[in-house]
Amino acid sequence: MDASGKGKRGRKAGENATPASVQVLDRSLSLLAIIAEGDGSTLTTLSERSGMAPSTVHRLLTSLAQHGMVTNDTETGTWTVGVKAFEIGNAFLRFRKLGTISRPFLKRLMDESGETANIGIEDDGDVVFISQVESHAPMRAFFRPGRRGPIHASGIGKAILSTWSDTEIAKTLNGRPLPCFTGRTLATLPDLIRNVQEIRFRGWSIDDEEHTLGMRCIAAPLFNEYGEAIGGISISGPSVRVDDERLRVLGPAVRRTADELTRAIGGHRPEEG
Repeated sequence: MDASGKGKRGRKAGENATPASVQVLDRSLSLLAIIAEGDGSTLTTLSERSGMAPSTVHRLLTSLAQHGMVTNDTETGTWTVGVKAFEIGNAFLRFRKLGTISRPFLKRLMDESGETANIGIEDDGDVVFISQVESHAPMRAFFRPGRRGPIHASGIGKAILSTWSDTEIAKTLNGRPLPCFTGRTLATLPDLIRNVQEIRFRGWSIDDEEHTLGMRCIAAPLFNEYGEAIGGISISGPSVRVDDERLRVLGPAVRRTADELTRAIGGHRPEEG
């Protein structure tokens, strides 16, 4: 450090914090991988296998345990994978399974409707698209896998919201901005809830140019083995093709496909018990 109190070449205090944090993360994940390989590992074993000092291993394990990633048996002193790690792994398997099993359903829905078919899941108040079969039409909808969309202005988002109670919707979205994308966006909570009530009665949702002018989307929810909505399936296309007459045909078709896919992944609608 020079006389001015600055580091050499203007280096700022804490600049090396990021590499150190990455090293901690790397070591923690290495420990988690070692623990996952066995039925229980002691501190000594983990230290030997990881090449880290026992004190370092213990510090990292304590942090992992605070996040539920590992757990310690005080009687035997062994460390095993925690419930949170199981939940994360199970989520990966669930959505990987959904993406794989859904492909023939998406293809059939695209063939029947002539429009792009999509699968999306809810994540922190957004919809994340995980799979798609594109329409062959020159003018068509396209959602890159991994793209996020607003839950209040998408067919899949509103289909998922329809499985929540009005109280749950208000609690989740109250105070949260509902961006207005077009003149048709339901940008207030009362308007959104009224629309969701219609969706519950009908069984399928419509994004009626609420996110993109000239585009419509029809969607229905997908459920897991507990009758909980985990996502939705939809078709999206230009409003000139997905007109009101076709809505009456395609809506029930999307709902029917959603129910078939739900059963294929071992799920059921809540009312089916």
